[in-house]
Amino acid sequence: MTQSSRPQYRVIVEKDVPSPTRDGVNLMADVYRPDADGQFPVLLSRLPYDKNNRQRPGDIDYFVERGYVVVFQDTRGRFASEGEEYCPPFWEIQDGYDAVEWAAAQPWSNGQVGTMGQSYLGATQYLLAPTRPPHLKTAFPVSASADFHQSWVYHTGGAFELGWQIPYAILMARDSIVRQGLTETLLPALERALAPAHIAFAPPLTDEAYRQLPLMAWGDILKPVARYVADYLTHPDDGPYWWPINLERQYANVDIPMYHVTSWYDIFLRGGLANFGGLRQHAMTETARAQQKLLVGPWAHRFPYTSPSSTDTGDIDFGDNARIELHETQLRWFDYWLKGIDTGIVHDAPVKLFVMGENVWRDETEWPLARTRYTPYYLHSQGRANSLQGDGQLSALAPAEEPPDRYIYDPNDPVPSGGGNTLIIPMGVQDQRPIEARQDVLVYTSEALTAPVEVTGPITVELYAASSAPDTDFTAKLVDVRPDGYAQNLADGIIRARYRLSRSMATLLTPGEVTRFTIDLWATSHVFVAGHRIRVEIASSNFPRFDRNLNTGADQATSTHMQTAEQTVFHDARYPSHILLPVIPR
Repeated sequence: MTQSSRPQYRVIVEKDVPSPTRDGVNLMADVYRPDADGQFPVLLSRLPYDKNNRQRPGDIDYFVERGYVVVFQDTRGRFASEGEEYCPPFWEIQDGYDAVEWAAAQPWSNGQVGTMGQSYLGATQYLLAPTRPPHLKTAFPVSASADFHQSWVYHTGGAFELGWQIPYAILMARDSIVRQGLTETLLPALERALAPAHIAFAPPLTDEAYRQLPLMAWGDILKPVARYVADYLTHPDDGPYWWPINLERQYANVDIPMYHVTSWYDIFLRGGLANFGGLRQHAMTETARAQQKLLVGPWAHRFPYTSPSSTDTGDIDFGDNARIELHETQLRWFDYWLKGIDTGIVHDAPVKLFVMGENVWRDETEWPLARTRYTPYYLHSQGRANSLQGDGQLSALAPAEEPPDRYIYDPNDPVPSGGGNTLIIPMGVQDQRPIEARQDVLVYTSEALTAPVEVTGPITVELYAASSAPDTDFTAKLVDVRPDGYAQNLADGIIRARYRLSRSMATLLTPGEVTRFTIDLWATSHVFVAGHRIRVEIASSNFPRFDRNLNTGADQATSTHMQTAEQTVFHDARYPSHILLPVIPR
């Protein structure tokens, strides 16, 4: 094993270098390269947020000083780049291919190209990979989606990601508004919809704006500068519109090693987990299958790129262990695949997880863990599990005969979002007790644990329920209750009833009929220590993170009429509602 590259160069910058695409559009790139003659490997990042805003030294100088050319390119229709329309993320497939091959052909390039970046900059990497440009050798995507239908615009369970999609579209529209000369007409109307919040990335909407119906009104307002919003809302079902930008359907076309980074409170957690596992099984070559790596930390989405910590994950501090120097890992990875330096990284464990509760890192050989014991914890009550003051219980004992629990879901008074895997609205850990005080939230809590219980892996809730409505939502949340009562959210999910059987075809409910719902809570890694309790919440809304189900069965994007729904949750011998926890033997 050889030491990684050391800093030895100063940085030269070339601004707005044109990179032509196959259809003649020039995408502008800032090129940061060593102040030396010769050719170097290239690290490419493509972004829609204005390459001039990249902070230095940040993720630029670190690599240039060590012998890499770093290229930051404005994507099509953004800032310095040409292109009439910004339509995320469809253009990134062919434009990414063209950018790689352009970079490889430049006089400062040795033809070895890798990609890096977080969030949209990670998404561009995932979209690019199946096109297999000849000079792309590796990728290091951070916090990015795998399936843009089920973990970008809509959620795995079918609800629209309202909490970030609309304010994000307004944020992105600003450059398009300037380009089209609409700053005095359209921009003020959009700015009035934003809340006065001190959020660097983008402020959320006002409550009134989040509640606006129909949802398609946003598509209409934004159509001059963001036609894609109306397109998204017109395609709630999975299908051909979404498939070209779904890496999960294209694993067999990927032939490069990737290092995937994500985190337990990241809005795109599912992407990193799914892509790591899918490519390990189905990538084109043995090398690509064998050389997928996964790192999962305890952070939310908006962590500092070089040194993620616990300070941006809501209420909790995960301690000094949560801080890592991600650049060191990236350098070892790129040195190996682009410079041929044996840094030893390919011999590292395939998976590195941060185990919350104990707040330690642990190496693993696979995901999910082979030693997992999937253990059901059943819902129990005497029919009064409503709120923290109810009689809901959670235990490994299967139910016998118990009365069901009931509540009214009113779309006009939805259960508020409380942290979790969100973006723009508050993220990460929040005390769930204010939410659990509501009568339309069912709360099931275990006895205090006498020994630690580790939960690491994918989590689902199997819920038997009936509704008076032809369509509705059910939500579920896993919570760690501390001895002082603080309720830490760990994982949550939602299922839109019409998509309970298929994300590609809606099937309405028969009102009053008992139906089985599978709610995907994605995953976590957490130790419930002795003295803590395990809790599950069941409700029918999580707003404004997700759009409100109007309970009518009509089109969610164009409807304005709403009605209440009478919800009944069963937990008895015939209908044993439960959460399936991935328990790790200790």
